[in-house]
Amino acid sequence: MSMEKNSFVKMQGLGNEYIVLDSANIDFALTRQAIIRLCNIHFGIGSDGIVLKVPSFKADFGFRVYNPDGSEAEKSGNGLRIFCKYLYDYGYAKGRNFSVETLTDIVYADIVEEEKGKAVTVRVDMGKAIFSSRDIPVISDTPEFIGQKIMAGDKEFEVNCVSVGNPHCVVIKQELDEQEIRTYGSLLENHPLFPNRINVQFAKVLSDHDAQILIWERGAGFTLASGSSSCAASCILVKRGLVKGDLTMHMQGGALKIQIDKDWNIRMTGEVREIARGVLSGELLEDLDKPF
Repeated sequence: MSMEKNSFVKMQGLGNEYIVLDSANIDFALTRQAIIRLCNIHFGIGSDGIVLKVPSFKADFGFRVYNPDGSEAEKSGNGLRIFCKYLYDYGYAKGRNFSVETLTDIVYADIVEEEKGKAVTVRVDMGKAIFSSRDIPVISDTPEFIGQKIMAGDKEFEVNCVSVGNPHCVVIKQELDEQEIRTYGSLLENHPLFPNRINVQFAKVLSDHDAQILIWERGAGFTLASGSSSCAASCILVKRGLVKGDLTMHMQGGALKIQIDKDWNIRMTGEVREIARGVLSGELLEDLDKPF
């Protein structure tokens, strides 16, 4: 499908929404201020972030993802599923299976549902969970930062850290309280132990094959759903022996199927839906780098 210059597509995965752009089809620089404006609901389109199609010399397609504060994330599970639907729906991908290069690794995608232009279920091999403190990174002499108590503001939290291509801090709770994660999410995200900041999940076990999370996303804040957060929290719950490696992760925006094998390879499956497509106006492009 031929796309007009400066076209965008907006899609959501479980209420986690992204603007998708093709780097070869835009004639402006995607600066930090441009990202902030595009993601702003009042001055731009409004979004939880931007997914950018870029060239890749290692995989079929290259993928970059940006937070609403203008920072770049290493990876996004919902962003990847959205990107895969975009590649399939708009004719970039010639088949249902293809590879995508992220900032940290190469992931493999499978379009489970074939009919173009419809809600599509996408399965993505998300790579391998990493528990090494140094590689997450966490500033600690402890080889793995699991079950460690830290202070955030006036409260002590027992945290479990993992990377699934981006860094995560999981707090296992008996009950989930949205106000609590809204209050302490930013303090945990910006804790001095985490030099690259960190994504935060409060997780509750529902059964051997079900769990539930609330999410504070690095650079975005409180979020209805997150693919990488689902993968990270699932890996921690499996590592702590609280759930099996084939589970459903429930979030406010919906649920994802997560599979984790004995070598900590992660597979994530979930639906993606298109919201809108259009062309960025000349007036918006004129204002992209202006602060507001």
